[in-house]
Amino acid sequence: MADGTYRFQQPGTGQFYFQAQSQQLVQNAHPRHLLRTGTDSRGKIKFTNDTPPSPSRSPPLSQTVLNSYTMYGQGHQGQHTMMNGSQAHQRFAIQMPKFQHQNHHPHHTQQHHHHPHHSQTSHTLTQQHSFPAGTLTSSTPHFTPSHMQNGTPSNAEDDIDESANEHWQQQLQLAAESRQANSPHYYARAVAQQTKGIQITPTQSDAQETTGEDCSHLVISKDEVNQRWRALDFGGQGLRALSSALFNYAFLDTLYLNHNKLKTLPPAIGQLRNLRHLDLSGNDLTELPDEIGMLTTLQKLLIFDNNLHTLPYEMGYLYHLETLGIEGNPLNEVLKSHIMKEGTKALIKYLKEEMPVHLPPSDRDWIVLDETASSSNGAVDKFTVLSYNTLCDLSASPQHYGYAPSRVLAWEYRRGLILNEIRTHDADIACLQEIDQGNYNEFFREQLAYNDYKGVYWPRGRAMGMHEEEAKGVDGCATFFKGSKYILLDKQMINFGQTAVRRPDAKGQDDIYNRLWQKDHIAVVIFLENRITGTRLIVVNAHLYWDPAFKDVKLIQTAILMEEITKLAETYARFPPRTEKTAFRFSEAEVGSQSPDNQTSIEPAPSTEYVSGDQIPLLICGDFNSAPSSAAYNLIANGRLTEEHPDLEKRMYGNLSRLGMSHPFKLKSAYGAIGELSFTNYTPNFKDILDYIWYSSNALHVTGLLGEVDKDYLQKVPGFPNYHFPSDHLALLAEFSVKGKKAKAVEADFGPQRDKSN
Repeated sequence: MADGTYRFQQPGTGQFYFQAQSQQLVQNAHPRHLLRTGTDSRGKIKFTNDTPPSPSRSPPLSQTVLNSYTMYGQGHQGQHTMMNGSQAHQRFAIQMPKFQHQNHHPHHTQQHHHHPHHSQTSHTLTQQHSFPAGTLTSSTPHFTPSHMQNGTPSNAEDDIDESANEHWQQQLQLAAESRQANSPHYYARAVAQQTKGIQITPTQSDAQETTGEDCSHLVISKDEVNQRWRALDFGGQGLRALSSALFNYAFLDTLYLNHNKLKTLPPAIGQLRNLRHLDLSGNDLTELPDEIGMLTTLQKLLIFDNNLHTLPYEMGYLYHLETLGIEGNPLNEVLKSHIMKEGTKALIKYLKEEMPVHLPPSDRDWIVLDETASSSNGAVDKFTVLSYNTLCDLSASPQHYGYAPSRVLAWEYRRGLILNEIRTHDADIACLQEIDQGNYNEFFREQLAYNDYKGVYWPRGRAMGMHEEEAKGVDGCATFFKGSKYILLDKQMINFGQTAVRRPDAKGQDDIYNRLWQKDHIAVVIFLENRITGTRLIVVNAHLYWDPAFKDVKLIQTAILMEEITKLAETYARFPPRTEKTAFRFSEAEVGSQSPDNQTSIEPAPSTEYVSGDQIPLLICGDFNSAPSSAAYNLIANGRLTEEHPDLEKRMYGNLSRLGMSHPFKLKSAYGAIGELSFTNYTPNFKDILDYIWYSSNALHVTGLLGEVDKDYLQKVPGFPNYHFPSDHLALLAEFSVKGKKAKAVEADFGPQRDKSN
């Protein structure tokens, strides 16, 4: 998923807007899944086209945060340096005075993907700033304990160990620098002066300048409206409140609100999820809203010189935060000691691990689409289907999900929520992705057997040839069905890579071997028959490759999937009728557990016959790692994709890229009936639709769907997994009815007719 390019006309809000150097926004890949305990599908609402979508947020920009004296300039490039340790890259920067040389500490830069493989790069940066004589004429050259504003006695440093000195001295230095920047639009004017070639020096007169000075050179002209800007400086304005319009600028990555008179920070600050630098220093804040935790891309948060006694636990979500400036606040000693002794990361980790369990969201609504659908013989033939990527144990690591407390990521905790989700919905068919082999055999198969489920499972291709114990950790696809309702007629596994290389047209097609064959993703296919109605059903459970840089691979995997399903469907159309349909029972006592008065003897209908494979009801569930705008989605929905599709990037995949791709089924997305969900995958770095339940519209009719997640709940939750959702994917649940076969039209015979001409 790629970030969009933000281009805005210059509104009349505020006095200064920065223009950023033209820069291609980085493409973000996605991560993982979602779920929650106690989801109840019994509450029903009638679907209308007015169902509002949940608000979407842009993925974060992959950029680092500015230091205290760095801002975007018009056409001026400089080397950008992080003050508390981070990587450097080309930005707009100016040299400003510092009180002492500062050592920068390395940190990791993460990029989050669905099957995440994070590249972590460490950088150690130092920068020696030079400044002319008289630069600090009005400033204190060394910050001493007597300047501390949080009640610490003048001899407090004597009681702080060496490590505390290192972290706290950094706090004091940053606080002193922040106090220099108290004049109106300090950072904006610094950049403006630098673009003119003037070295700005902060003096006492800066703070006395009026806001009516000539800033015409800072205004974006009509010829420059297409230039991108992502920073705002409202510092030193004496602001007592913030306009709600500010929080519509979700593209901002730098915001200065320092040295104003703000007593509260609106919860709407959580909408600015791309912020990397936020300066709230020198205000009258007594608390921060819980929504501050939504700013998961923050790398620098300065709150010097406020009246904060405590910090919200939600700040534990800020796993990218490198610098937290808290000097000058009467902060709780427990919180203060963490940052003094071990630094920002230690405090954020403490808040994350101590975060209390919040109230769960309200139940997802059950959306009723049709209450009247029934089969031709008058008996309703309905069933429900669950599709859910559960996030396997090995993928749920702190490196991939740094915002989640360790208790949340613990497999023993998550598997209990997953099991509860499956049991709560009690679907007739459950398609689970990312179930590892060990947990399928040792946990889910056994536990779900108590709920009348039988299972079919295959791990991904890499498990072949592995030692048995090592293979237990390989994930795959598990399909469960109610044994009392369905008979298993056949089961198959499709390995996309192996199937591709076995094709007659694969010879000489390097991309098949270099890009597709190395990916061991699979699909599990089962062929079922309803014991009572005789209806037969093909159920496919698929998991495609995640990386957005391999959209050609995902498209070819989809094409191979549809090609193999087509072959299997034609085979299944010739399957003989099933004569024995009695469900196995453990004992006669179980049979007699129900009162004879309540038992209804139903004679099983004969097996339904199908002339061709495309007449058999078909369900395709899974994690396709493809958005509704993707080629993979269009191939399934439209039944055909032309050769040389742009997503193939002119790569060679035999006849699939030469002749095009097609399938005979008339498939629709179940959630397409409501325009799809707002998301099925939800993490701080990625939010999109990746999971689907496809159905053959000529044989099935969707009658109900499990709806959206509580939108109010999402305003304070930056991503999954968490205490209520054990996966970063959302569970999908749909109800279907089987369409009755249409009888052949027979012309009525009314006997001999008189000639009307007589």
